[in-house]
Amino acid sequence: MIPGRRLLILATLMVGISCVLVAVPGAMFYGYALLAVLGVVAAVDLLSAWKMTPSIQMRRVLPGRFALGVRQVVGLVLRQDGRRTLAIELFDGVPDRSDVEGFPWHGQLPPAQDLHVRYEIGFDERGEVPFGRACVMVDSPLGLWQRRLWVGDEEVVKVYPNYKPVLDMALLAMDSRRDEMGLRYMRRAGASREFLQLRDYQLGDGLNTVDWKATSRFHRLISREYEEQRNQTLIFMLDSGRRMRAMDHGLPQFDHCLNAILLVAYVALNQGTQVGVLGFGEGVNWLPPVKGVQAMPRLLNHLFNAETTMSPSDYDEAATQLMVRQKRRAMVVMLTNLRGESPRELLRPLTVLKQKHHVVVASLREQRVEEMRNAAVGSAADGVRAAAAHLYVAERRKVAAEMDALGVPLVDATAHDFPVALANRYLADRARGAM
Repeated sequence: MIPGRRLLILATLMVGISCVLVAVPGAMFYGYALLAVLGVVAAVDLLSAWKMTPSIQMRRVLPGRFALGVRQVVGLVLRQDGRRTLAIELFDGVPDRSDVEGFPWHGQLPPAQDLHVRYEIGFDERGEVPFGRACVMVDSPLGLWQRRLWVGDEEVVKVYPNYKPVLDMALLAMDSRRDEMGLRYMRRAGASREFLQLRDYQLGDGLNTVDWKATSRFHRLISREYEEQRNQTLIFMLDSGRRMRAMDHGLPQFDHCLNAILLVAYVALNQGTQVGVLGFGEGVNWLPPVKGVQAMPRLLNHLFNAETTMSPSDYDEAATQLMVRQKRRAMVVMLTNLRGESPRELLRPLTVLKQKHHVVVASLREQRVEEMRNAAVGSAADGVRAAAAHLYVAERRKVAAEMDALGVPLVDATAHDFPVALANRYLADRARGAM
């Protein structure tokens, strides 16, 4: 129980009046009387608050999933079993790593009725985050005191990568809207495709794969599946070392790569390709290849709490681990951030991987560097920044040339273009039978 604002104001006022009465001969009695009355009233109000405060129940209404960087609505439902309306001040136990508005919340909690409170919350980090119990400050009947109550339960929620743009792009991947998305679906030239089986139509199947006789017979869309579609595998090697911590438009490069993985994985799973992930940094985090769009939740749950480390990545160990874990040929996409020293670090592991797999290196190009390179030069500092940006771009071009000399395709794009560029690389290599 703590003094309320009303009690503090009254006490300050009484003390001020008493100080004035000190200067009036024979008037101190009235000052003491006022203080005594205030003390008695405060004591009665305190006792009433202690005895008459009812129990309060609270439950949270949470979204199905939280997405990184997206503000979402959380609902609170409060109910009390008393007979009088309570004036309350409410603080929810929001996680430390969150951006929230609307607290403290002030209002009235009527008896035997549900009170609904809604607020928006956003997270700037992925992973598991805890909600603590909510704090409710209940005013005493006269408002002179506040009693603190802890209500509700502690809960742990998961913050996933922002997959909404991925879902939007996936919807655009339908035949009639591929040009809008930027994906280029290509026929596999010169490849023999043996018929394997009939199956239900999946998002992303071309109209030329629909078996219209079977469709009319079963009254639902049926597609033909071929052997070459069934036996392909796509493995993402995700660098989680310190070079992936660089920020790009409010998100680490690592998170931009996660978003690209989700898009390409969705497209690949719709194409009948198996998708696996090997994360490497201080250690190795392996998700064996999964198949079918129904495997997307498993992929999300594997990636939602992936984090970068402060240590440099061991590319040799990552390549060795992948060769041990993935025996069959696959398209291996290594997502990293290339630097001038990268070819020396990647030469041996890429050579090892190429013995069995089709290897692609995907590097995210910093948009900020592009902006610095193209910015107008108005001072010496601007000139230094522009020169550094040009030098950086020249080093990346040299790295790209060295990747080409190794026979390793390179996807090099900014965060905005990276997901579609990577998806087009997958579709092009799949179409020409490189997988």
